[in-house]
Amino acid sequence: MKHWHVVNTRARREQDALINLCRQNFEVYLPRYRKRRSHARRVEWVPSPLFPCYLFVFLDLEIDQWRAINSTIGVRAIISHGDRPTPVPDQLIKEIKEREDSKGLVDVVNASSLNPNEKVRVTGGPLIDRVGLFQCLDDNQRVLILMELMGQYVEVRLSRSEIVRAES
Repeated sequence: MKHWHVVNTRARREQDALINLCRQNFEVYLPRYRKRRSHARRVEWVPSPLFPCYLFVFLDLEIDQWRAINSTIGVRAIISHGDRPTPVPDQLIKEIKEREDSKGLVDVVNASSLNPNEKVRVTGGPLIDRVGLFQCLDDNQRVLILMELMGQYVEVRLSRSEIVRAES
């Protein structure tokens, strides 16, 4: 029976591992999200692995030649317990895939999981690093937060990708 298994890749070689595993006809899943990258007064959002140095492969250990994974370019090793790869609950992969947007990127801040008046921090734009209170998700899938600016509380609408849950 097929299950998902975790593959540990070499640092920043997830894409190489993905390509080479696909060439060997393995079903591979590399979840990605939009990561904020700053460089020389420029901010850009780039697709990055959700789990750096890890990806998932769908295997039937009785049929597939899974030992070849350990010698694949870009791969460090398949995560195992003893001499057998350890399966990951299929539900975990299903939940990650359900959070993907139309571009296949995982929504790391699922605004629907935020509660009203929960603290969020802005990660981009002119309000970067400011903390506000989550209010709701509007009709255009933008986040409405309440933020104190110049002594008054103001409603601010932002993209879901521009907020993270604030540490208390």
